[in-house]
Amino acid sequence: MMDVKEKSDVSNAIHAGAVALLNSGAVKATKYLSPKLVVKVKRKEFNGRTNPRLTELHVTFGVPNYEEREFIKACRKSGEPFPVGKIQLKFAKTKKAVKKAA
Repeated sequence: MMDVKEKSDVSNAIHAGAVALLNSGAVKATKYLSPKLVVKVKRKEFNGRTNPRLTELHVTFGVPNYEEREFIKACRKSGEPFPVGKIQLKFAKTKKAVKKAA
């Protein structure tokens, strides 16, 4: 069970992640609260694109996945204290132009 402080930290992280996600145009925002607790806010895409008129956000909080555990190891190695101050943003991959045969 989460205590009251953890619940307020998670709700603050959800708010901060949603604001950062909507202001930056990123696809995913991750906030690291502790080595065992991360909050992820992801923008739903339709056919690889985001709809400017409709925005769905998916919120996940809990244990970190593989990529996030690697980032946590790097933070510990560099001496970064938890919670990590900045929200990590991930942007969509840009599609390369396809050359048409003449």
